[in-house]
Amino acid sequence: MKNIYQIGAGMIGSAMAADLSRNHNLFLADYNLKTLEDIQSQNHNIQISQLDVTDEKSLAKWIEPADIVLLAVPGFLGYNALKTIINSRKNVVDISFSPENILDLNNLAKEKGVTVIVDAGVAPGIPNYLLGYWDAQLNIESFEYYVGGLPKNPQPPFNYKAPFSPIDVIEEYTRPARMLIDYEVVTEPALSDIETMEFEDAGQLEAFNTDGLRSLLSTMNHIPNLKEKTLRYPGHAELMLDYRNKGLFNNNNIAETSKKLFEEWKLDKNEIEFTVLDIIIKGEMKMITYHLYDEFDLTSQTSSMARTTGYTATASINLILENLWSEYGVFPPEMVGAKPDCMQFILQYLHQRNVIISEKTL
Repeated sequence: MKNIYQIGAGMIGSAMAADLSRNHNLFLADYNLKTLEDIQSQNHNIQISQLDVTDEKSLAKWIEPADIVLLAVPGFLGYNALKTIINSRKNVVDISFSPENILDLNNLAKEKGVTVIVDAGVAPGIPNYLLGYWDAQLNIESFEYYVGGLPKNPQPPFNYKAPFSPIDVIEEYTRPARMLIDYEVVTEPALSDIETMEFEDAGQLEAFNTDGLRSLLSTMNHIPNLKEKTLRYPGHAELMLDYRNKGLFNNNNIAETSKKLFEEWKLDKNEIEFTVLDIIIKGEMKMITYHLYDEFDLTSQTSSMARTTGYTATASINLILENLWSEYGVFPPEMVGAKPDCMQFILQYLHQRNVIISEKTL
């Protein structure tokens, strides 16, 4: 059994802690002591510590005994925390999705002799792993994916509940969306190019541009066309555009807006929600599509977003612990997925937890 030190005990964090504590010693830290105590009351195998992740000395001291670290804090806290963990010479998996270019820490990770896998969630994460796998096998002409986490029974006006930090959701609605069109990076406003899509299991949804490609814009820029869109119920994008146009997402209003939306978007206890993900990879001679639909798990009372994001991250933790990926540096999932053994491990790990990704080849 290894000593895994996890930072972040939110909805996704609690699911990851429960998963990892089955086979390892799990040490969990968060700033919110009540949240930690609630988790420990349900799982006495988890050791808890209150921690201010912005205190570099406290963070470095806390992770000293760690065999590996799992970082799951809000995006604005992620980059500096990850840098501290790397400087502490600890292998780490990061799902903070910080706005900074995390690949800038690659040389530091190599210097410190540590392995870092970043963006290891449902998306970014699963699409990256799969694109890396296929990129190693054929010439890809285009790659696109559509993803959303939504309540099963939407309530107006938002028809949305946030399965993670609302401030990170708002970031998706304000950060300009980058994509690759004919090898050129094109930037469009977030929430633009709204289109309606029909899903057999999720019904009618709308898709709009967000900045979800992240590392793919540099690691996969030999592919002519790359695109990512977020999925919501129809009408949500226009409402968020109205919020943005009124300045409610500006720096001087963001704190108050986030506080209000946190209450509006908070999932009720055991509320049924789902995650849907479509991936389309077109090559010269074939097209590969993937589809994931996952709902709240009634048995374990675990949300679909916690399952799909969390178990991809815990799979990545075990990938490193089992020495399937041991290179030094900072690696987005597409670089890891290029190794078939790693891709197979991730898919099997998810399947064992009933996160099913269906594949079609045309």
